Amino acid sequence: MPTPAKPGSEKWDSENTVDLEETARVVNGLIEGGVDGILALGTLGECATLTWEEKYEFMATMIEAAAGRVPVFVGTTALNTRETIRETRAAAELGAAGTMLGLPMWCASSVDTAVQFYKDVAEACPDMAICVYANVEAFKFDFPTAFWAQVASIPQVVTSKYNNLGNLLQDIAATRGQIKFLPIDAAYYGAARMEPDFCDAFWTNSAVCGPAAVTKFRDVIAEAKKTNDWSEAKVMAGEIGYALSTLFPNGSFKDFSMYNIILEKERMNAAGWMVAGPTRPPYHIVPQSYLEGAHESGRRAAALHKKYSA
Repeated sequence: MPTPAKPGSEKWDSENTVDLEETARVVNGLIEGGVDGILALGTLGECATLTWEEKYEFMATMIEAAAGRVPVFVGTTALNTRETIRETRAAAELGAAGTMLGLPMWCASSVDTAVQFYKDVAEACPDMAICVYANVEAFKFDFPTAFWAQVASIPQVVTSKYNNLGNLLQDIAATRGQIKFLPIDAAYYGAARMEPDFCDAFWTNSAVCGPAAVTKFRDVIAEAKKTNDWSEAKVMAGEIGYALSTLFPNGSFKDFSMYNIILEKERMNAAGWMVAGPTRPPYHIVPQSYLEGAHESGRRAAALHKKYSA
């Protein structure tokens, strides 16, 4: 989920930008809508543009609102290991189930550097589960099979946002199934067909456009595994892909990655299920021609939510 922003949060002199009332409402809405867990403070969660005080209040509000009904993983990615550990310990004290953790962004990491980073955080925060935030564009790291083979020996590393389906079977084998790889919703059908016993969960940002379609998709895939009738699942995969398709400017993931925070938040605002609010600086600038695609994607997601709510 994004970090809801109050009006005016796109200004450099804004303070206390987090809409805590909307945060609590969205957490309750997601849980009542049937999600199994919440990931927050990633890229579109604006982990990089919140002050520590804002981040702390947001985490506290989410965890209090969830009240133990589902696990809440909060992003504690920072520019260095020591700050990451400080934030992760604070999140643990608040009651977070885990951290969605990317690599420090200043320098590109080697495999040895990346593995040691996760080992250090796990040693310092032994009670926090870790979801590896495997975003190649953001963290300038390819997350190769050699990396997964080594971090699989860290007990706290339990799952990962995962986008490399071409290497999925290889990475499952390298980790001996110790890490649950989560594809995005649009890729879940393909992953579940490829490895049905292992692939039983996905991550989604579409739930905050209205959760009905993605929770239904989860259940349809589960039923398809039992019956081996994948026809309905295939149709829903196409619907979800169609809703997402206009989000990518010029059909390019690289172009999308330059503006993904504001495009995602504008998509959510257009869907109308939650108020994501404005984007915090410096990532609040985007070519106007890109915005219509984001708004159309939000409208399509809202239509899916309405369809499957019925």
